[in-house]
Amino acid sequence: MTDLTASSLTANLLTPAAAAPSAAEMAKRGQIKDTSQKFEAAFMSVMIGQMLGQEDESVDKAFSGGQGAEMFKSFLADGIAKKMVANGGVGLAASVQREMLKMQGLH
Repeated sequence: MTDLTASSLTANLLTPAAAAPSAAEMAKRGQIKDTSQKFEAAFMSVMIGQMLGQEDESVDKAFSGGQGAEMFKSFLADGIAKKMVANGGVGLAASVQREMLKMQGLH
């Protein structure tokens, strides 16, 4: 239920409503979000690449290793990282985005 007392009406009338963001600001926010997600994907790709580089003695060598595996390992790490970020990631993008918005004065 809404508070319709005189003091709440006065406070609401005296407090300016937040201005709607401009198209330029919305575009900048979109670029910042995209950049923060790309940063998280790059970070995750490096981490996943390190994990894929570890030797595992329990893996059958007939189906792994060799020049082909080495050449395409970075593509696999990138693909996994991008999919992880698209599904929410680990939260790094949100933190980076928040800080970039602060730096641009867009809180």
